[in-house]
Amino acid sequence: MEIELNTPLSEEEVGNLSAGDVVYLSGTIFTARDRAHSRILEKGAPYDLKGSVIFHAGPIIKMDDLSQKDNKNKSVDAKMIAVGPTTSTRMNPFQAQVIDKGVKAIIGKGGMDENTSKALIRNNAVYMAAVGGCAALYVNSIKNIKNVYWLDLGVPEAIWELEVEKFGPLVVAMDSKGANLYEDIRKKVSSSARGDIQNK
Repeated sequence: MEIELNTPLSEEEVGNLSAGDVVYLSGTIFTARDRAHSRILEKGAPYDLKGSVIFHAGPIIKMDDLSQKDNKNKSVDAKMIAVGPTTSTRMNPFQAQVIDKGVKAIIGKGGMDENTSKALIRNNAVYMAAVGGCAALYVNSIKNIKNVYWLDLGVPEAIWELEVEKFGPLVVAMDSKGANLYEDIRKKVSSSARGDIQNK
């Protein structure tokens, strides 16, 4: 099923999502990688996490004024050249605790660990898989860079606040009910491998 949603995401909207659904997002999303996640836990988020969407990404940004690394969290004159998903396992040490603070959806690639899965269930949140290698496609859905936070971490590690329209396709890979497409694939592969061994 293809579903279009607007951010911030509501409890009902997220609860209705199931593994395998294809989602397109409009509204605001935030990029964040491991250093930003770590700082969120240390200092608190620089924006309201309730109902928010975090995109595991380190975008390629063209900035006209790099002197704006003053960490005052002001909008910058910047253009996003490309943005693709970062491997989400990098965020495993932090993700569950960040989800507990109100995040409703994570976008990334490769899936996440059991702690994150449990956090998704207890917080009625989801993990959505973005397609690797589609950085140019995804950037076309970004209408505006609304703000940047913690630019002192560096351009890829800063939090970029993005206004998006029909951002996707995104596949719900881990839903709020415990379904996990990555685990399903692992079980099928393992079962197939056992069958091959037994048939030899």
